[in-house]
Amino acid sequence: MLLGVAFAVVFAFLMAFADAPAIIWARGLPREVVTAFRAITDFGKAAWFLYPLPALMILLLLVPRDLPRAAQATFTALFARVAFLFFAIGIPYWFNAVLKQVIGRARPFVGGAPDPYLFRPFSWGPEYASLASNHTVTVCAVAIAFGALWPRLRPILWLYAIIIAVSRVIVIAHHPSDVLAGAVVGACGALLVRNYFAARRLVFGVTPNGKVEPFAAPSRQRVRAALLSVFA
Repeated sequence: MLLGVAFAVVFAFLMAFADAPAIIWARGLPREVVTAFRAITDFGKAAWFLYPLPALMILLLLVPRDLPRAAQATFTALFARVAFLFFAIGIPYWFNAVLKQVIGRARPFVGGAPDPYLFRPFSWGPEYASLASNHTVTVCAVAIAFGALWPRLRPILWLYAIIIAVSRVIVIAHHPSDVLAGAVVGACGALLVRNYFAARRLVFGVTPNGKVEPFAAPSRQRVRAALLSVFA
């Protein structure tokens, strides 16, 4: 409840005092800077994750079922982890893809002026799909999901997420408040999926003090042995 109120307060503050100044500032940046960030921002597209992950899931499902028990257990564990990543990233993304069309907030300068209060709900077009940023939803979900499995990668993952989030303002695709909302949707969505898996003891477990921890992943030796068994 308190976190929701805090988000609402910060969002309202950004909308009132930061959105218009930020996109006006971004419009005045040197062309070289904007061009560089246009290349960077593409690395926040969901396609980088939502195509390879289900492809890998399909490959794992095609593994023969008559393998040794250890190999079967290894492939099952790998499938569960890949499925977690897919749903932890995909569910927030798809949810927001619909939500932003329902809200219908105009992207910066769509109306010809830096007006953060321009809305056209249910417009179902890209010009009125600013709130929330799907790129930011994706990268924050990625930071939570991959970070849940590999905690040591969290600093790098969050640096990646922050750069992509900032890039959405610099390329004038979103207002700062759109980015904040995307971060909340992505992070909360991924955490909900993680907790769903943990409650069913899939990939994660819950410690006696209530902390969610990933189960040990198959070692490289086990994965190698399982792969060799496929071609044996």
